[in-house]
Amino acid sequence: VSIMYGCNNFCTYCIVPYVRGRERSRKPEHILAEVRGLVQQGYKEIMLLGQNVNSYGKDLEDGMDFPALLRELDKIEGDFWIRFMSSHPKDATPEMMDALLECSHLAKHLHLPVQSGSDDVLRRMNRRYTVEQYLEKVRYIRSRDPEFSLTTDLIVGFPDETAEDFEGTLAVMLQVRYDNVYSFIYSKRTGTKAAVMPDATSDAEKSERMQRLLALQREISVENNRRFLGRTIRVLADGQSRKRPELLTGRNAENMLVEFAGTPELIGTFVDVRITETHNGLVTGELV
Repeated sequence: VSIMYGCNNFCTYCIVPYVRGRERSRKPEHILAEVRGLVQQGYKEIMLLGQNVNSYGKDLEDGMDFPALLRELDKIEGDFWIRFMSSHPKDATPEMMDALLECSHLAKHLHLPVQSGSDDVLRRMNRRYTVEQYLEKVRYIRSRDPEFSLTTDLIVGFPDETAEDFEGTLAVMLQVRYDNVYSFIYSKRTGTKAAVMPDATSDAEKSERMQRLLALQREISVENNRRFLGRTIRVLADGQSRKRPELLTGRNAENMLVEFAGTPELIGTFVDVRITETHNGLVTGELV
C-alpha cells in the first residue's frame, strides 16, 4: 500500500527526487479505507510503501504524522501484520519507535538504512545525520527491546571512501549487530551529484571491502539467529522453499526467513514453528 510518493532528501547518489518529484502524502482516510478493505479480503501482511515513509504527513493540513497513522492502522480489527519501508534515519523519531514497540499489528522489525559508518562519507552523501545520531536511535529502541530486529542498507566504495571510512562502517555493524544487511558497491547514476565526484579508490579495493563486509555480516547473522533456537515463533507461511520444495517458507515478526515441513494449504496462514536449527540466512523448525 503506497502511502506517499516522491522524495525531498536529495541524497547525492540517488536519482529518485529528480524523476519522482517532491514528497506527496496520501490522505489518511484513503489509506485506512484501503487497508481495512484488504484485511476484510483476508490479506495477512500489509506493506506500507514510500521512498521515505516516516516523513509521511509533513505536507498534509490535518497534521497526522507517520506514528499517528501507524496507531490508527493498528486499531483495525483482524489478524494481520503491518510492515513498512523505507525509513530515513533523520525522521526515525522516538514516537515512531514507540508505535513499533506498542502496536500489536506492527511487525517487530525496522529497516533503517545507515549507508556508511563515516561522518565524512555521510556528509558527502547528504544524508543529514551523523553516525552518533544514528546510533542514538538504535540505542533508544534497543533500550526498550535489546533483541529488536534491525536491518540496514550499506554502500561500499562511495567516491573517495578511504580505508578509515570503511573501517567505520565495519565498526557500526559490530556495534548494531544487524540481523541482515543489503549491501551494494557504489555505481554512478547519471544526473546525480555523486556521479561527478572524484574517486581514487580502485575497483579491486572496493571488491575486497565488500567481501570483508559480507564475511563479517555472515558471522553476525549466524550468532544473531541463535537467539531463536528452541523458541516457538509465529510465522506467516508464504510459499515453498526454492532449494527444498518439500519444505514451506515464511517469515516471523522479526522478518526472519523460516523453513519448516508443511502442506501447501498452510500458505497464507499464520502457524507456530519451534526452531530446531539456525543458519546464516534462515532458521528451520517444525510445526507445533
